[in-house]
Amino acid sequence: MIYLFVHQNFPGQYRHIVEYLVLNPENKIFFISQPNQNFISGVTKLVYKRDVPVRGACHPNAMEFDAAVRNGMAVMEICRDLKGQGIKPDFIAGHSAWGETLFLKDVFPDTPILTYFEFYYHYSGVDLDFDPEFPGKPDDAFRLRTRNAVNLLSFDAADWGNSPTEWQRSLFPPELRQRISCLHEGVNTSIVKPEPDAWLSLERAGLRLTRADEVVTYSARNLEPYRGFHSFMRAVPEIMRRRPDAHIIVIGGDEVSYGAWPPGDQCYREILLHEVGAAIDFDRLHFLGPVDYDVYLNVLQISSAHIYLTYPFVLSWSFIEALATGCAIIGSATPPVQEVIEDGGNGLLVDFFSPSAIADRVDQIFEHPDRMQAMRDAARATAVDDFDIETKLLPSWMGLIDDLVNRRRPKL
Repeated sequence: MIYLFVHQNFPGQYRHIVEYLVLNPENKIFFISQPNQNFISGVTKLVYKRDVPVRGACHPNAMEFDAAVRNGMAVMEICRDLKGQGIKPDFIAGHSAWGETLFLKDVFPDTPILTYFEFYYHYSGVDLDFDPEFPGKPDDAFRLRTRNAVNLLSFDAADWGNSPTEWQRSLFPPELRQRISCLHEGVNTSIVKPEPDAWLSLERAGLRLTRADEVVTYSARNLEPYRGFHSFMRAVPEIMRRRPDAHIIVIGGDEVSYGAWPPGDQCYREILLHEVGAAIDFDRLHFLGPVDYDVYLNVLQISSAHIYLTYPFVLSWSFIEALATGCAIIGSATPPVQEVIEDGGNGLLVDFFSPSAIADRVDQIFEHPDRMQAMRDAARATAVDDFDIETKLLPSWMGLIDDLVNRRRPKL
């Protein structure tokens, strides 16, 4: 079969399914993306250059829509070239967010298209008005409605859709949910797993940390309010006061993935350090920045207490990976975390806005005789039972693809 995948950041959510499909020599895999250095053997990677609209050339609320149309047209041109070479995919999958799937159906009208619907934007009741410290603006309602136009047009050009969690699926209008399955991209739990002998060397601090040490961890792509970085940092002084031997490891960059950039020329890390730095022992607080994947896994594997906070927003891959490594997770009592964590069962839930409650939960883990090993085991079991790519989700992905290729209506 001929498969075509589309995602601006190759391979995105399609890594595991693509790696599985290339194992069959009879399959041909094409992947359209913006430029990056990522590589999967056996995949033909086709790159388009992002065409950024000129600010002021259209209404400000249409800037993102303009960019999406440009992305879609660039992808369409590559697809038209493929078609001109006699290449017709049997199946297409792509992410809706950046407009890349908008015009696929116009080039390949007979090919079934599965579109990844990650988030439908709401002006109230979800992420935008969740945090009073960083409130939305009145005009955001108009901007988000325009942004949802990409979701709606992408749905019109899709045969079926998938969302990674039931809560994220529930955000879409009821008439759309009738053709959207809940299907997560999965985690390879044979690689992302506990490691009793794991260790981490922090050369600048002259430290070698293991599971025997008190290690509190926090990880996000970028250190920003959407992932609760401000609440976490405000908990650090109290955690350090109560746990004089604890080391706190933070992974993440200084850019902004979601929400607004802070005013001025400081990043959120610098702003929060200015706020709470006087009460912090910097010999025990370690900012690693973005790290290689093996270092990231080592951090999770030595973690005594892993803090994961998020607005009601898309669920991070790192959250599922923390489950898979058997972390003692302290997660915010927000959707979709609550969809996965049973408080006291496979993790601990906490008020997103309460630094003292976060510190209480850290204490709860360290004061337990075995650092809540039964809860860690349950976290690992959740990852294996519900999110393992090989045993759980690959069969679901392949079943959905088979239904679409054979013109059967998939089950929700």
